[in-house]
Amino acid sequence: MFLVDATVVNVALPYIASDLHFSATGMSWVLNLYTLAFGGLLLLGSRIGDRIGRRRALVIGVLAFTAASLLGGFAPSGEWLLIFRTLQGAAAALAAPSTLALIATTFAEGAERGRALSVFSSISGAGASIGLILGGALTDWIDWRWVLFINVPIGLAIAALAPRYVAETPRQRGSFDATGALTGTLGVTALVYGFIRAAEEDWGDGLALGAFGTAVLLLAAFLATELRVRQPLVALRLFTDRNRALSYAAMLMIPGGMFGTFYFSTQYLQAAGLGFSPLRAGLAFMPMTIPLFAAARLAPRAQARFGPKRVALAGTALNTAGAVWLSQLSAGTGYWAGLFGPLVLIGVGIGLTMMQINTLILAGVRAQDAGSASGLLQTMQQLGGSLGLAVLVTVFGAATSGTGGDGFISGASAAFAGGAVFSAAAFLVVLGVKPPKRQN
Repeated sequence: MFLVDATVVNVALPYIASDLHFSATGMSWVLNLYTLAFGGLLLLGSRIGDRIGRRRALVIGVLAFTAASLLGGFAPSGEWLLIFRTLQGAAAALAAPSTLALIATTFAEGAERGRALSVFSSISGAGASIGLILGGALTDWIDWRWVLFINVPIGLAIAALAPRYVAETPRQRGSFDATGALTGTLGVTALVYGFIRAAEEDWGDGLALGAFGTAVLLLAAFLATELRVRQPLVALRLFTDRNRALSYAAMLMIPGGMFGTFYFSTQYLQAAGLGFSPLRAGLAFMPMTIPLFAAARLAPRAQARFGPKRVALAGTALNTAGAVWLSQLSAGTGYWAGLFGPLVLIGVGIGLTMMQINTLILAGVRAQDAGSASGLLQTMQQLGGSLGLAVLVTVFGAATSGTGGDGFISGASAAFAGGAVFSAAAFLVVLGVKPPKRQN
């Protein structure tokens, strides 16, 4: 539900922008404020889950998310929609760390946890692409506001069933690193705002430069806080393991290109290129969704035979190839020639990669660090998507500056090329991973 919501509004964006008067670059905030609040507060949400019990954190977060979704569906203006999207992200940050932490503490490391992570990875990896299909169907059949209303029955069902099927975890003592949460979240928000402001204006804009300067100061304060406090949000000992540190870096980069692919492809399919309806645009992502599910289900067997490093390298290579192919988009390119093939490659690539990265991050993690490690994994995923989209929106803005009627195509091609750079960087990072010992 949380990852679907990161993309479910993509297909509805042209309608949201028309109804609530967002600019071409400003509407990216509908996505970014959700992922910023989600990613920026995940570590704090993980710590709260340790303190109050992870099942309780899951239920409270889901109920808050459900309420914010309901209010967002009734948003009377763009400003109110952005407020409720931010609240959705904050609520997701409380609940989401508990999901992966519960897997890490419930299933023994090895084949048992591998099977559980395979299911988790296939659901979470496909969640983003499922959101595009669901968003298209709801927008086309009913109204764009139903991309938010749909969370209400799902959230209520989760909150009702969790106490019956999920065991509560022991509570841990400790304090909340509120300063770290505040400086980290605001620092990343300022950084994203700087990129989007530069895309709307130019790189010499005073507000953009001020945002970048503020981001540097806040993120430096965040690092200083984490080095000083007794119980930091980021347990720096997690980075002492080489494979885990490199895997976190890969988890930051992979969504950076993926979110841009969703954002610009949906606009090309609808308003800027092919004139698809919202439902048809959503269904156009099936060539990515189905291979992603299939590859994620095959990932455990591939991991057992070749090891997580080799499988992750194959996945990131396919993802990069798909992004490079997308960057060749032109005004005369149709769906089958320009989008179908790249989406298949990206789907297989993501499906093969995500479980391997999750496995490398959680390998050897201590039970008391499971919540922190899981929260940090999801933080990298959400912040990577948000920062990556902000960078690619900036690339898009620079490429469309001064262009004529084909401005969107030029900008989208440049943004897809930027996404390929993110994917290639993830490939190089995974290349540095040391093959872990095989476990039965």
